[in-house]
Amino acid sequence: MSAIIDDYITMLSPRAKGRIRGLAKLVIAGHGSVMLSEDGASAGDESADVVLSASDEVFRNILSGAQNPVMAYMSGKLKVEGNVQRALKVSAIMTGEG
Repeated sequence: MSAIIDDYITMLSPRAKGRIRGLAKLVIAGHGSVMLSEDGASAGDESADVVLSASDEVFRNILSGAQNPVMAYMSGKLKVEGNVQRALKVSAIMTGEG
């Protein structure tokens, strides 16, 4: 597992714990994927209810608050597969809102 994936797990576990229904997957281009569930974050590549895909830079900007996730989606920097409402919930968790 890469250090980049470890970083995401460390950052997102406390934010996701108890706040996500089902399973969400973040696909970090060129690095792998992180699964988010009510148990927190973990490395993995299972099928999920919603999949968010972006570059490491875009995800880090969303996490830091420098990039609005909705604008990232609208501009094509963030791809979403599955339920868009679920994606918005995941985005809120990533930005520390909601």
